[in-house]
Amino acid sequence: MKRSVDRILTTHTGSLPRTGKVVELLLAEQKKPGARRAELAAAVAEAVAGVVHNQVASGLDIINDGEQGRTDYTVHVMDRLTGYGGESAAPMGTGDEEFPELAQLLKQFASPFQHRPACNGPIAWRDWPAAQADIDRAKAATSNAKAEEFFMTSPSPGQIARYLKNKYYPTEEAYVYALADVMRREYAAIVEAGFILQLDCPDLAMLRHMVYLDKSLTEFRKIIAINVAALNYAVRDLPVDRMRMHVCWGSTLAAHHTDVELKDIIDIVLSARPQAVSFPGANPRHEHEWKIWRNVKLPPGKIIIPGVIDSTSNFVEHPELVADRIVNYAGAVGRENVIAGVDCGFGTFAGRVQVDSKIVWLKLQSLVEGARRASKVLWKKAA
Repeated sequence: MKRSVDRILTTHTGSLPRTGKVVELLLAEQKKPGARRAELAAAVAEAVAGVVHNQVASGLDIINDGEQGRTDYTVHVMDRLTGYGGESAAPMGTGDEEFPELAQLLKQFASPFQHRPACNGPIAWRDWPAAQADIDRAKAATSNAKAEEFFMTSPSPGQIARYLKNKYYPTEEAYVYALADVMRREYAAIVEAGFILQLDCPDLAMLRHMVYLDKSLTEFRKIIAINVAALNYAVRDLPVDRMRMHVCWGSTLAAHHTDVELKDIIDIVLSARPQAVSFPGANPRHEHEWKIWRNVKLPPGKIIIPGVIDSTSNFVEHPELVADRIVNYAGAVGRENVIAGVDCGFGTFAGRVQVDSKIVWLKLQSLVEGARRASKVLWKKAA
């Protein structure tokens, strides 16, 4: 991965708004698989080309395919792997069940893609060509794009296990490692295609308030340590500097008052093999956590990608605020170890719109301008 040697580089978390046509055809595919598959493929290819163009036009340095062909960042794997079926797992909530008015409000932001079957059999690849097609389409769309680097996302074993519940393997650990054995093929293929592999690992933070709030912090840390060990096992043969990971507390419009603090998990997160770690740093629950980096020793070679714009708000951050946030992180860990990012995805679930798609691009432009202003300050200080 490139580092911020001459200026602060910019990127985002992965998902970007999908076109109405893509959402319509994804729904059609879910209801009647294969009926409009060629039409869907064409619409997705067009959408990928569009988001690549928009990222370049916005000035982003490290870009991707916007996850245009996926219903979300995790459960699309259920259509590509064996072992999923039967009774559907309960939909994931906000973690804030004590707020019924909020729960009612959030219904308007619900994704139309809610089917999440459980694991009820051995996991293996059933439709590898679908995964390879994703990679090939992204490679074709980015081949002539002018950007510093290109990345592609894939869910971590622990994240898949969080969404698609285990009803087959004897233990959760056995399930996560089975996923690691299978998903390592996709991870390797993404790197071999020339992309930076982004491993989506919201489980490392979200499992706390979504599933294990009743457990002690010590017990929770043991659970996510297993998930990180399984992740490291899955990517053991891949170059560290061709990987990054994303950890977050979810993009739900919730209170987030029970989120685990970053300081309580950061040592486990940093034990993962990927060179860079992306995490929220702009939302009002976690913005203050830049201060922990004054005391956290960043392992040699590691890079952080803090979110410096919020992915859930329609406010367009002023570039000066973005610059201030970047300067704070750079002052704590060194400017060369910081890439400016976004808290979470802007299109986490197809069909769920929290931020107006036009505002998304305004926010990303503000990210780029903020990084430019921060670079001016940081490199002037060093002159």
